[in-house]
Amino acid sequence: MVRNDDRRRMLADAGLEVLADTGARGLTHRAVDRAAGVPLGTTTNYFRSRSALLTGLVERIYERLAPSDDFIAERAGRTPTRDLFAEYLRNIVERLMANRTVTIALIELRLEGIRRPEVAEIIAEWRRTGFAGDVAFNEQAGLPGSAREIALFHYAVDGLLLDQLTGPLLPDVPVDDIVEALVDGLLPD
Repeated sequence: MVRNDDRRRMLADAGLEVLADTGARGLTHRAVDRAAGVPLGTTTNYFRSRSALLTGLVERIYERLAPSDDFIAERAGRTPTRDLFAEYLRNIVERLMANRTVTIALIELRLEGIRRPEVAEIIAEWRRTGFAGDVAFNEQAGLPGSAREIALFHYAVDGLLLDQLTGPLLPDVPVDDIVEALVDGLLPD
């Protein structure tokens, strides 16, 4: 028997696929039902409104893009350095690139937020919470960089992802090299 939480995650994953494939305008409860291979009306049972569906997708994006517990645990006792900061940043970029559909869906939601204030509100809250969590993690881990630098890294990673997903400006430069250059350029000595 499928648990409610498992069904919600499965439907949200199908919703992310629809969003990445067709954009926000193609995201409907019926489209999610079709993508998930469930009877029509199933998505509505779990996400009663479009707002609830969008919120569910944002929550699922967070789950799917979160760092693994093993990755965090392996670095927990290490001395905070620029190199360790670069490892965390590389991992973020790797997770975003490995979860291409999720990343495209997130970009689609951000673009839809330009046109629809209710979507902008959902995304803005999620981004503020994530940013605050990033700053807190950085401070607790004793890593270099203040909130200002963390914001600059968010801006830089957003641009890097868009570049990599839409046709790299410098296709022969490895992403890890770009991340290293960002760390060198954005973190104070």
